[in-house]
Amino acid sequence: MIDSILLAATRISTFVQQQPLTNASGFFFARDERLFLVSSRHVLIDRPSRHFPDRIEIELHVDPANLAESISFSIPLYRNGRSLWRQGSDSAGDIDVAVIEIERSALPVRTLLAAFGPGNLPGRWHHVEIGGSLLVVGFPLGFHDTLHHMPVVRQAVLASPWGLRFKGEGYFLTDARTHRGTSGAPVVMRMAAGDAGRAWLPWLLLGVHSARLDVGSRDLELDEALGLNCVWYADILMTLTAG
Repeated sequence: MIDSILLAATRISTFVQQQPLTNASGFFFARDERLFLVSSRHVLIDRPSRHFPDRIEIELHVDPANLAESISFSIPLYRNGRSLWRQGSDSAGDIDVAVIEIERSALPVRTLLAAFGPGNLPGRWHHVEIGGSLLVVGFPLGFHDTLHHMPVVRQAVLASPWGLRFKGEGYFLTDARTHRGTSGAPVVMRMAAGDAGRAWLPWLLLGVHSARLDVGSRDLELDEALGLNCVWYADILMTLTAG
């Protein structure tokens, strides 16, 4: 038996036709009967770095009895010249989160995955303590269990007050060691015992890891990197998956 959180995350590879570009992280979110892939918006398009993939591939487990069996599942990003993903914004500007719907009928019959849902989003009654322990589930530098196609889990702590938009933006901070390829990873906290006993995926989905933060005035020789990260609040998913 493995923890279901490991089946909720998937490795993303971006392409222009057959040319590979980058690796990133993502995860599944289900609402009603619909299934979505969630990642950072800059994984799908990033004008400053001239990153313009036209499709992505994700890894799917296709044999519940053998986790070494997987396939690459291709998802187009455009149809008839129009983007297929949804991205969000608020009063402070763009939010670095995007979702793209996966047609369940296109998945292999025996696909094994776990998906977060609205019940995994924290409510007003959930207390997320400053300095509290969190997990980041993803694929740093593309690193993962290449036999069983599983992500790795990194420890993080909450580094800014939960519920406050840092500098007025729609994200909070974590203190964690992260790398390229972690963009789009879910940031989670274990549910309380009473809630966890009723859930197959007993984790609260707090946010979507976006990027490391630094200060422009840092002396690259004298000062270490801050080790802080930007994580967008996961409640944006209720807006992006509506309708």
